[in-house]
Amino acid sequence: MDDTDPHPVVVAVSSDVGEAALAFAADEAARAGCGVHLVHVAPAFVHGPDSILVTSPEVQERGRRALNQSLDHARAVLRPGTTLTSEMAVGSVVESLRDATQDARMVVVQHRDLSRVRRVVSRSVTNGLGAQSRVPVVSVPSTWSPQRPPGHEPRVTVGVDVPVRSEGVLRWAVAAARSRGATLHALHAWKLAGIYEDVVVARAQAEEWADRAAADVRAAMTQMGEEAAGVPLSIETCHGSPADALVEASGGSDLLVIGRHDPLVPLGSHLGPVARGVLHDARCPVLLVDPHGPAMGRGASG
Repeated sequence: MDDTDPHPVVVAVSSDVGEAALAFAADEAARAGCGVHLVHVAPAFVHGPDSILVTSPEVQERGRRALNQSLDHARAVLRPGTTLTSEMAVGSVVESLRDATQDARMVVVQHRDLSRVRRVVSRSVTNGLGAQSRVPVVSVPSTWSPQRPPGHEPRVTVGVDVPVRSEGVLRWAVAAARSRGATLHALHAWKLAGIYEDVVVARAQAEEWADRAAADVRAAMTQMGEEAAGVPLSIETCHGSPADALVEASGGSDLLVIGRHDPLVPLGSHLGPVARGVLHDARCPVLLVDPHGPAMGRGASG
């Protein structure tokens, strides 16, 4: 990675050019004033008693061709003056990307709309990187385009679980909305386990819960002070599946911001069921952030 641009937007390059991911990275780099770094990982296998990772010359050559094709496309879509660098790694895709993106502003991965069987395999990269990386991960649908229809009002939607513990996620969402001149749409959805729904969720109780959640979101935004000042805010609370609500909201959003799961035990999932569903079903790019990590413009997100 170029030392003169320590915090670029990194794009994970597969065998496809990844036009949607590169388009998102180009826009993000232009807004942030940073460079773009492409990374392609050539697969390797373990050989011998010393467990040495090896790969064939044919595999490496194919990887170089894929990387060069993506470089050509990146040069065509990046704004003049944007620094463009690249590297090819060999080994496990998730582990190699994690190691190559430690100093990145964010890492962008394109996911394809595959058949259900093939999607199980493709999910391992996005989910694995999202679960392991401390750097924000953006999942971009292959069908996404930065072009919006006439009259579209820019909107960044942020999924708010527990408002008092969502400061890090809200900071990223506020910064993303400000940089896009967008309205910040804070969405809180809640649903209890099925056996408790008919006991707890009466109409009056649902309204009380919604009002309390909306007030908590406003309080969290107020605590951010000048950082959130001037960013238009809309708050939506609803009773239902959080994943379904976020996927529905993605249809009219430019970006969806959610937090990675922070389990209480080390062996728990670091992604969470809501994030897993949203990452692969959303219709707009999804920014997955560490709730306790630095906000945009700080540390590695500089």
